[in-house]
Amino acid sequence: MTIDRLTDWVLAHPWPAAGITAAVLLVVAGVLWAIVRTARAVTLPPASAVAAVGALVCTVYTADTSWRFAAHQLGMRDLTERLIMFSAAEIALLACALMARANKAATATETEAGSPGVPGALVWVITGVQIIPAYSESGFVGGTVRAIIGPIMAGLLWHLAMGLEVRVVRPGAMSTGLPAMIARELRERLLSHLGLAVRDRTAEQITRDRWTAKAVDLAARLAPMKAGSRGHARLSRRLSVAVGRAQVGSHPEQRRALLQLLSARLHSGALADLDLPSPWELRAPGAPSGPVRPAPVVAYEQLREMPQLDAVTTVADAHPDLPSEQLRELLLDHGVVVSPAQVDMGRRLSASAQPSALAGASAAAQTLFAVHARWDGEDASDALGDDPDAPGADADADVPDAAADLALLPDARRVDAAHQAQHGRPAGLRALQSGLRIGQARAQRMRALLDAPKDS
Repeated sequence: MTIDRLTDWVLAHPWPAAGITAAVLLVVAGVLWAIVRTARAVTLPPASAVAAVGALVCTVYTADTSWRFAAHQLGMRDLTERLIMFSAAEIALLACALMARANKAATATETEAGSPGVPGALVWVITGVQIIPAYSESGFVGGTVRAIIGPIMAGLLWHLAMGLEVRVVRPGAMSTGLPAMIARELRERLLSHLGLAVRDRTAEQITRDRWTAKAVDLAARLAPMKAGSRGHARLSRRLSVAVGRAQVGSHPEQRRALLQLLSARLHSGALADLDLPSPWELRAPGAPSGPVRPAPVVAYEQLREMPQLDAVTTVADAHPDLPSEQLRELLLDHGVVVSPAQVDMGRRLSASAQPSALAGASAAAQTLFAVHARWDGEDASDALGDDPDAPGADADADVPDAAADLALLPDARRVDAAHQAQHGRPAGLRALQSGLRIGQARAQRMRALLDAPKDS
């Protein structure tokens, strides 16, 4: 039935034609709906399976090239011989891919994806060798098509299908294979050569850094030249341009970098004159690496940093048999200026001047007092110091000495300030006794001096 006769029939019978058209549209819609529903229900294979299928097809494509090459170039005219020999490269490629996958799984760790080893490198060697038959059989144009779709695509797809790609197995891991290491090294060297080693910089900052390095180089070359010499004017103009491009005038950080780099460049010759210790010098573990300082120098510095009364006590402990006048002269020789009263006070407070029984009693009282302070959780100095009659108070009688009290006043202020900063209130009598190593009566006098107006 032609189109004209069909059109005449439709015009002659409009209602039957409309019914048939509606039925056909319903059937087509139902078929399309069934196809869409079936397609949605189908579970697609994983990406590795699809890559394996593609790699297999590309390997067969390569086998066709090998079949023709074996007959035309290798002289394999016998059909049986060609069937056995032509696919040696394809089978070797598949075997190397499987062994590379096994090596990668065996060497994988939590932080590294493993290395395919020698089989992984052989995959690409075989792929490169199979490009030769492609160009031999089909020339440049056809050989390029055969090489890309055949061995090259087969090698890439086997690489992905066998899980040899590090970024697929562990995105955060790095490959330890030799090709990957060489590629990373070449990439880093190229970026360093191009001046892009420092990442996360804007294009403007990269330009400023490049011209800053250029300005440093030009300034270092211009420094030893005399004004008016050959090339001096040209270098000056180039330096001016480089400084302007570096924008050091409007960026303080860039100007600071320029000056630091230029300073290091101009004074690089001073490196040869540095007095550095020999790395072959044997030292005891933990010994200072610098030159050994004499003991008198160390003692001089340590005594100068001590409070006066502590310095007197330290020297009196070290020289218990030394008279007071000689002890004072020794302190003056070490830079500690003290009065005779301070020397007498320090000798009385030194450990060598205290009886052994009194020292044992003091230690017992301190131990008992420390346990009591930890138990109650309150300030130990105020717990006993505010009560003059509290047990454990020092019963030593202090001879009133106004000059000695005034000499001790700076140390008392230091103890009071430390106690005020730590506890928020002035130091009590016990805190003054323990901090200044004095008795209760003298602690009361020092507390009175501390509470007195400063202008009195």
